[in-house]
Amino acid sequence: MVNCKGKSAKSCCSNQVPLDYFDNMISNCLEYAQSAKAEGKKIVGIFCEYTPREIIMAANGVPVCMCGGSNQTISAAEEDLPSSICPLIKSSYGYAKLKANPFLEMSEVLIGETTCDGKKKMFELLAQRKKMYVMELPQKADDPDAFRHWHAEIVKLKEYLEKEFKVKITDSKLKEAIKVMNEERRLRKKVAELAAENIPLLSGLQILNAKSLISGMPEDFRMYEKILSGKSACPDERRGSGRPRILVTGVPMPHEAEKVMKIIEDAGGAVVAQENCTGLKPIYEDVKETNDPLLAIAERYFHIPCSVMTPNKRRLDLLDKLIKQYKVQGIIELVWQGCHTYNVESHLVEKHIKGKHKLPYLKLETDYSPSDSGRLKTRVQAMLEMITHN
Repeated sequence: MVNCKGKSAKSCCSNQVPLDYFDNMISNCLEYAQSAKAEGKKIVGIFCEYTPREIIMAANGVPVCMCGGSNQTISAAEEDLPSSICPLIKSSYGYAKLKANPFLEMSEVLIGETTCDGKKKMFELLAQRKKMYVMELPQKADDPDAFRHWHAEIVKLKEYLEKEFKVKITDSKLKEAIKVMNEERRLRKKVAELAAENIPLLSGLQILNAKSLISGMPEDFRMYEKILSGKSACPDERRGSGRPRILVTGVPMPHEAEKVMKIIEDAGGAVVAQENCTGLKPIYEDVKETNDPLLAIAERYFHIPCSVMTPNKRRLDLLDKLIKQYKVQGIIELVWQGCHTYNVESHLVEKHIKGKHKLPYLKLETDYSPSDSGRLKTRVQAMLEMITHN
C-alpha cells in the first residue's frame, strides 16, 4: 500500500488521475461526439444494454446511452407521463422534452427495444421528436424460437442502419467492432475486480463512475490501463478492512442517480460488486469471435439476464458467481418505483440468497428524489450492523 503520510488523497493515489478523468465524463463524451459528428459519423442514442453497440459502430455510428439519471427533468416529463412510472423513464423523456440532453439533440436516430411496457410506450412519444427505431425483444430466455426471432431482429437492425446511413455493414467491420467492445468489457471487468481484493482498491462508487456514456472511446481504454497499472490502495473512506462487503443488485444507476450507492458506502458498507446493468451484468459475457458475427452478437445480447426475461435463471447463476468471487457478506437490491419486473423478481432473488447462501438481503424501493434518504440510510445501517455483529 502507498504511504500517504503528509499527502492529500489525490496527490497520494497513483490512479487518481484516471479517476479524475471520469469525473469529467460528460464533457469528455460531448467533445468526442462533436468531433465524431464533424468527421461524418452518426450519433445513435440507445436506452438499454440489449441494443448491440457493435452493429452501430460497424455502421460508422457512435452509440450513446440516453438513460436519464436526473431528478430535475422529471416534473417536465410528468406533464405527459404518469407520475407512477419508473423515474429512469421519466428522467430520460424529460431531457428530450426540455431539449436538455445535447447527445439526444445531435443524434441521427434513437434505438429502443421492447424491454418494458413503460419504455415501449415512451418511445412512441419520443418518436414525435426524433427518428425512433424499436427492436422487438422476445422474453422467453430458454425458448429456441424466441432466440431465432431475436436473431432476425438483429439482422433487421443491420439492414435498417445500412439503409438509414447509406453504408454497408460488412462482416469485417462487425468483427472489428466486436474486438473493440470485447476489449472494453475486459478492461471494465478488470477494474471492477479491484473491489474483490481483501481491502478493495476502489470504492463501489468509483467503479460505478469509471465508465462513459459512449462505448469504444480510445481515451477510456487508456485510462482503464492506467488504473490497472497503478493498483494502489487509495485512502478512500468508503473502502477498508472490516467494512461489510456488499453486492448491489437490481435496477441500473445512471449518471446522477447514485443516491443509494452513496448511502451504502457513507453508512459503512463496502460495495464490492454491482450485478446490475450499470455494473457487471452487461460486461460479464463477451461476443464470440466467430465466422458469423451477427449470430454471435445475437447470442451474447440475448443472454443478458434482465428481469424482463422469464424464467430468469441466468440472473441467479450470475449472482452465485459474484457472491463467491467477491466474497460477499450481504446483498442490497435496488428497485426504482414503478419498475414492476424487478420488484416482482426481488421475491425470487431474496428466496435464493437466503436459502442457498444464507446471507442477509435488503430491498430498497425508491426514486430519484433525495426526500427518503434518511429512511434509506437507517435501514442500510441496521443491515450493516447485523453483518458486523454476526
